[in-house]
Amino acid sequence: MNANLSESQSRSPADVHLDVQRATSCTQLPSDADLALWASAAVGEHRAEAEISLRIVDEDESQALNSQYRGKDKPTNVLSFPADIPPELGLPLLGDLVICAQVVAREAEQQHKALSAHWAHMVVHGTLHLLGYDHIEDDEAEIMESLETRILAGLGIDDPYRPLEEPAQTAQAEKTTNGTDE
Repeated sequence: MNANLSESQSRSPADVHLDVQRATSCTQLPSDADLALWASAAVGEHRAEAEISLRIVDEDESQALNSQYRGKDKPTNVLSFPADIPPELGLPLLGDLVICAQVVAREAEQQHKALSAHWAHMVVHGTLHLLGYDHIEDDEAEIMESLETRILAGLGIDDPYRPLEEPAQTAQAEKTTNGTDE
């Protein structure tokens, strides 16, 4: 299934073509339009256009790919496979993302986050990897996390790195019911 993000829907100047493959038994998945919106927000001003393949998988496929390409024999939330195309060709192909639906759902619950917010974070995170960002070194992690937080805020999504002691739902409920500035 393909999802094109038109300029009228976009929060950024990027024209992103997203090829979505759903190879999962999970039924609570974001729409193609949401996936494309989140990817487009991450591409932002980096590129005028981009093509991304996004495959949503179950844990067994995620584990097999994570083992094969990263040497880690467990499922993971998102894997990024940047396209290996010389820049001088000027092709819009950015690469492939593989997101494990069950891992994303489990992490959202453990981290007290809305499922859609965590999906948005995983798409933004993976897309930034396709654009060359990484978080192996502390200084790289700081840059990438700051960019993720800014992109997600632009989409109306809370800081994904908020400490777990203050779940987003609890913090919002306290602001709504407390009524004080303390």
